[in-house]
Amino acid sequence: MPDRRIGELFEGAPRFLERLETAGPFAEDGARFAAARTIAHSMPEEEQVELVDAHPRLGAPPATLSAMNFREQGYDRDPATPVAQQASVATELERLNDAYEARFGFRYCVFVAGRPREALLPGMAAALRQDRDAELHRALDAVIDIAMDRHAKLAAESNPT
Repeated sequence: MPDRRIGELFEGAPRFLERLETAGPFAEDGARFAAARTIAHSMPEEEQVELVDAHPRLGAPPATLSAMNFREQGYDRDPATPVAQQASVATELERLNDAYEARFGFRYCVFVAGRPREALLPGMAAALRQDRDAELHRALDAVIDIAMDRHAKLAAESNPT
């Protein structure tokens, strides 16, 4: 997989990507993602925050998202929820994003896994009660999990059976 594609899996994060490239080459994808997780957790905190913050906010305006994030946040699907409820969810996401970033100093990052945005609200609210180090650890794992899922989906798209 070309370096550009790896960058897309991780939404950019140049210092992390440089570390990952230096750690390679990798014999197989599992080794790449295992190394990515180890690197993410061993980097200086400033670089960890850069990696997490490379991902957009939950509920970010669709025009600001990468193609992968656009799909992950469900903007490519017709919403099953009424417009008024969508507005309420968007307002609550904005409030929770602001509170989370003020408390922890980095964005809330979670593996959406096809869940609607309203289903993410309870976990995001609960995260505000967590320890900062635990949240950073959880967010770094989410970044790697997202990249692994993206890679699997791209592989499936390029090798349909």
